[in-house]
Amino acid sequence: MGQPVVHFEVMGKDGPGLREYYSELFGWEFSSPAPDAEGMDYEVTGGNAPDGSGIGGGVGGLPEGEGEPSAKAESLGGKRAMGPIEIMDEVVIGQFLDPEGNLIGVVKPGEM
Repeated sequence: MGQPVVHFEVMGKDGPGLREYYSELFGWEFSSPAPDAEGMDYEVTGGNAPDGSGIGGGVGGLPEGEGEPSAKAESLGGKRAMGPIEIMDEVVIGQFLDPEGNLIGVVKPGEM
């Protein structure tokens, strides 16, 4: 069993724009633990991985309802960087650049 992801950061100049992008892409909800963290726009999103799940294959998951991991990212203004590539039985990976240029990996898991 792997260790859960407990912290990650996505950097950018347009905090509100990135919050909207990831909220629409992954359904993440955000809250501000420190409204003024020394000039940083810092937001928190809760984890939703099942207990005991490992890190998996990327920072994000698969956008809901998408057959191709990077398709929704592109429709929201991201750019495809790699894929989709089937790496194992029905496991498909892809990477995209968000509107700020951050490289994010997505995974469509196969049947387990």
